[in-house]
Amino acid sequence: MEEKTRCKWCVGIEIYEKYHDEEWGVPVYDDQKLFEFLILETFQAGLSWITILKKRENFKLAFEHFDYKKVALYTEDKIQELLQNAGIIRNQLKIRSAVSNAVAFMKVQEEFGSFSKYIWEFTDGKPIQNNRQTLKEVPATTPLSDAISKNLKKRGFKFVGSTVVYAHMQATGMVDDHVADCWKKQ
Repeated sequence: MEEKTRCKWCVGIEIYEKYHDEEWGVPVYDDQKLFEFLILETFQAGLSWITILKKRENFKLAFEHFDYKKVALYTEDKIQELLQNAGIIRNQLKIRSAVSNAVAFMKVQEEFGSFSKYIWEFTDGKPIQNNRQTLKEVPATTPLSDAISKNLKKRGFKFVGSTVVYAHMQATGMVDDHVADCWKKQ
């Protein structure tokens, strides 16, 4: 069986390879899935993505299958419950930001019709096809992620710095950063 050539960041770790092959860089237009990645990326801030992937199912259960309408209604009791949940990242600021981000997410939906319509406007509704030759060429931020971060913060989102936003853009296929020799690029 022929082994696929992948982006180097995922090679050798099954959960990473599966994520790379099936999700990373695939355009996402569904609001619930966009919210899921927003939650996961904000919790990932300052941590490794593998940590989040390993806890993804726990996050899914803790955050009502990433139902932003339910998360927006979390009470202080629910927040305290989440702070005791060893299956997720128990960072109080990140947990509270998940709740406030759910509220901000719905406000964006009200204004634009969907979060998807809002976020994809930044790329004219289609993925940006980058032509990276090596992993070293993939930036942590771009002027576009800077602009989106600023806009999200203005709308009340938290833990959405430019690095988090760029990772979200990569995860949801707003940008294609698969390197040239990766099978996903071909």
